[in-house]
Amino acid sequence: MSTENRVDILAGEEAKSHSRFLDFWELTRPRLSMLSVITAIVGCLAAQPQFNLYLLAYLILGTSLAAGGAAALNQWLERDADARMERTRDRPIPSGTVSPGLAMVYGLALCIGGDLLLLMGINGLAAFLALLTQLSYLLAYTPLKKHTPLSTELGTIPGAIPPLIGWAAAEGGISLLGWLLFAIMICWQIPHFMAIAWTHRHDYAKAGFLMSTVVEPSGRLSARKSLVFTIGLLVTSLLPTFFGFTTIYYAIVAVAAGLWMLHRALRFCRSEIRDEAARQLFITSIGYLPLLLAALVLDRWLLA
Repeated sequence: MSTENRVDILAGEEAKSHSRFLDFWELTRPRLSMLSVITAIVGCLAAQPQFNLYLLAYLILGTSLAAGGAAALNQWLERDADARMERTRDRPIPSGTVSPGLAMVYGLALCIGGDLLLLMGINGLAAFLALLTQLSYLLAYTPLKKHTPLSTELGTIPGAIPPLIGWAAAEGGISLLGWLLFAIMICWQIPHFMAIAWTHRHDYAKAGFLMSTVVEPSGRLSARKSLVFTIGLLVTSLLPTFFGFTTIYYAIVAVAAGLWMLHRALRFCRSEIRDEAARQLFITSIGYLPLLLAALVLDRWLLA
């Protein structure tokens, strides 16, 4: 075999190995999983523990594995639906690059590994909350998407638990501000997801998911839900200052960001511009959350 052929074979094997890594990386839905990790870190830092790099490392690694495993198992459970939707048909399982059985084993291994890291490296409450996140996401929210539009509201629970994992890591329990963070995450998720659900409503209909945008195709119900929860978000985001956990500087950011979200939610209620308004609401929600959470952490560490 010539040297040139050997180089070609090695390059092909390297490319195949790289592609394989990307397939398994994609199974963890890294952007969604990163949100869980970031909000867990926020919960930990907002609790104002003495800075502990060891604890933070276990929290980041444990929640990363736990969230990534749940995402992989979600794709395993929804592989048939994913194959019917344009936005998901290229995912590793429906595209055939990862077998369903291997994806299931991979997801279970990540979930168990993440939970055990949190149990051994942090405490039992943090591990329990991670397990509760996985179970509520996989056994409640995921199957209910095909049975009721209320699955979206129920789905906010696993999405809001990660800050409590961080809080439990810092304090060994959960105090009032931790629960306020939980409430903020609950309220934020509805307008964020309703914007997505409207934009991809036809895909969700193909998959048989009974989202609000599918069962009530005019979009009025989804827009009203977005507006109600955005108002709730504005109010809830001010409670940390009301209860004395933060200063007026955080409250100023919360009001400004909340009014920004409220403006977008009101535009989403207008049927003649709903497509454009949904995209704007989604983008605004992406900017809102890190702005508010950064303001909370900075206020707690530097000003409170």
